[in-house]
Amino acid sequence: MIGKLNHVGVATPSIDASAKMYRDMLGATSFSEKFVMEEQGVWVQFVNLPNSQIELIEPYGETSPIHAFLAKNPKGGQHHVCFEVPDIIAARDAMQAKGAAVLNNGVPRIGAHGVPVIFVHPKDMGGVLVELMETPKAGH
Repeated sequence: MIGKLNHVGVATPSIDASAKMYRDMLGATSFSEKFVMEEQGVWVQFVNLPNSQIELIEPYGETSPIHAFLAKNPKGGQHHVCFEVPDIIAARDAMQAKGAAVLNNGVPRIGAHGVPVIFVHPKDMGGVLVELMETPKAGH
């Protein structure tokens, strides 16, 4: 079921400061435009790597779920890992059949790459929040 690692999500109090750090400290040269995902309460910017991406996520609005993460980790940090799957519904059903808690009542939503995603609760994934995303048909 599991496909390639698509990205690692990193929560940050400032995407601009984090992008500068990836550029200045690690030599990153390719970044997406910063954009808002209002329905998920986050700003997003991707750091493009040769084999994957880093998804920088910053709170958008007072009800952003990232506020709680940053309250525990004020400087930010790794928030989730994202793997591609060929079929999000089949992946969801398989996870639930194995007893894993799929967040959002198992209802996929559209993620930052414009494809359906689900999140699997960290308690069922060794303490790691796992995002599963349907492999984009047109690449990304």
